[in-house]
Amino acid sequence: MSAILAAPAAKLALGVAVNLAGGIADALSPAQAKAKKTADDFEAVFLENFTQTMMSSSGTEGPLGENGTGGDVWRSMLTQEYAKQMQRSGGVGLSDQIMRDLIQVQAAASATKAGGGHA
Repeated sequence: MSAILAAPAAKLALGVAVNLAGGIADALSPAQAKAKKTADDFEAVFLENFTQTMMSSSGTEGPLGENGTGGDVWRSMLTQEYAKQMQRSGGVGLSDQIMRDLIQVQAAASATKAGGGHA
């Protein structure tokens, strides 16, 4: 694929993935949708810490120039955006597992509440 076609194809694929994720979120109950958002946010924070560690271990010279106050601010913003995009593109699978665990915890809490509150 030529470089001229690669960028529009990548943008189209990302748009389809975002629309698909939005459609899945719309099909969830409000409690499940909240659990999905929480899980997605957690995965994004994990990925941000991961990319921040990778960028800080690359030495004093990076894509934003030498380290310093300005470079640190931009590097922080860049790693945050990288993490969000990685998570939106499917992430590393943490979000799905965390969502399943959150839903199980909510179901157990509801069952305990419905059963009179005794454990």
